[in-house]
Amino acid sequence: MKKKSIGMNAFFNGLRSVLNLLFPLITFPYVSRVLSVSGIGIYNFSNTYISYFILIAGLGIATYAIREGAKYRNDRRKIEEFSSQIFSINMIATVIAYVLLFASLLIFKNLSNYVSCILIFSLQILFTTLGTEWIYTIYEDYAYITVRSIFFKVISIFLLFLLVKKPEDYLVYAGITVLAGVGSNILNFIHARTFIHIRLTFNTNWRYHLKPILVIFASAVAVTIYTASDTTILGLLKNDYAVGIYSTSVKIYQMAQSLLSAILLVTIPRLAFLWGQKRLREYSSVLAKVINILGILVLPASVGLIMLSREVILIIAGHKFLPSINSLQIISWAIVFSIFAWIFSDCVLIPTKRENLVLRNTLITAIENIVLNFIFVNCNNNLNTFV
Repeated sequence: MKKKSIGMNAFFNGLRSVLNLLFPLITFPYVSRVLSVSGIGIYNFSNTYISYFILIAGLGIATYAIREGAKYRNDRRKIEEFSSQIFSINMIATVIAYVLLFASLLIFKNLSNYVSCILIFSLQILFTTLGTEWIYTIYEDYAYITVRSIFFKVISIFLLFLLVKKPEDYLVYAGITVLAGVGSNILNFIHARTFIHIRLTFNTNWRYHLKPILVIFASAVAVTIYTASDTTILGLLKNDYAVGIYSTSVKIYQMAQSLLSAILLVTIPRLAFLWGQKRLREYSSVLAKVINILGILVLPASVGLIMLSREVILIIAGHKFLPSINSLQIISWAIVFSIFAWIFSDCVLIPTKRENLVLRNTLITAIENIVLNFIFVNCNNNLNTFV
């Protein structure tokens, strides 16, 4: 296989990250002014809620597939056998995720206000599985997924301005978001045949695959709890308005983080490949470059976002969302810690098969996060009641 340039990969993935950044930058200022704060709250709560089931369907497979598949990418027979087994496991997990989702909607009656929006977002579960983007990451082919991202995001922006006109259109906005994010994944699945032929198979080596997948999945669960439990707890203990205000600052934080992580994402398969081939000197060289580049970028980005938080919120969301300033200034510091944690987990520990350490660390931080969320949200409720 022709060796891909890390520089070109970083360019394409950076372009894709810029597109993912520009899409909410273009759409959110419009949507935040058309929809009510409560509508934004319902939208964000539903999106966060469905992320748990996307996680179940994903089962940590993408991370495992990139790490293991990178070793086989020059052997077509082995990579096809490996990929078919991984895809089959992924489809089984997807069915389980849908069963659990529908069961939760029947059991938890307080979700009735969110059901329609949740069901729209649930399309992401299937289409994420069919997208098989881990294949493109294994082969370090970011050009195709970047081009189709441009195409579908342009269509989505056009549909947004055409169809979202009033506060009740948050369901239409949810559908457009799904189209922009995963609508092209059917094309991904078809185009993946240019690399390998994937099929469903019952001849799966469960003993070999399942343990590392479940360890990575447990780590992913902990990370999701760490990153999404704040919005979920706010939605359960407070109201849609509080979720709308807080989730706006989270969205801005995620935009900055995704742009900075472009360099990091394209190096993960290369590092996994180099480690798998025992080319440790090259591995150390690439890792050092990533750390140095991100070390230069992340701190100025965090400080800049803190200093310009008011202006950023006014531009992106409008004056109705100015209460988001304080939360944005606080969580902006997390960019520094999250990027470097990402480097050491996905670029060091997982390629070297030390995912148990990642699991331990993320479990500890997830538990701390849930406890502190409940404490501070309840404290705020008590203060509001006292006042």
